[in-house]
Amino acid sequence: MTPARRGWLIGGVGAAAALAGLGGALWRDRTSGGAPADPALWALRFPRPEGGDLVLAQFLGRPLLLNFWATWCPPCVRELPMLDRFHRAQPADGWQVVGLAVDGPTPVREFLRRTPLGFPVGLAGLDGASLSRQLGNTAGGLPFSVAFGRDGRLIQRQLGELDEARLKIWQDSA
Repeated sequence: MTPARRGWLIGGVGAAAALAGLGGALWRDRTSGGAPADPALWALRFPRPEGGDLVLAQFLGRPLLLNFWATWCPPCVRELPMLDRFHRAQPADGWQVVGLAVDGPTPVREFLRRTPLGFPVGLAGLDGASLSRQLGNTAGGLPFSVAFGRDGRLIQRQLGELDEARLKIWQDSA
């Protein structure tokens, strides 16, 4: 087994264990509107397409829009430029957008070369589908977005393509 494959395997096992703990906690409280996010969520790490890790804990203290997407999902691809504009329009202490690609590393890297995004993207792979379900995506569809307040509480979630009006409502609710 190559060192790169071994790294992906170890990372995947660690993420799966964290997701299992997170899933149990979130199953107990599946409402939006102020549900506390399990601390295991904030401990999650995802490889970044350009190298290094995306650590969710670094986004605590700011409102966070976590968007699950894939390169093969037309509504996902359509909403990404709007999410990028939203992210770029935020002040330093404003909303942070983070994308979790439920996809393979190669297609994501190729997509981001053609369509660069200003917000961080993590490679969640199939673990991203499990995490999205644990955050309330019972249908398992994409795109799926979840909003967290500055204190890490889950405040909004939506299955399907976001629009600017919905983003404004979310922005005002944080």
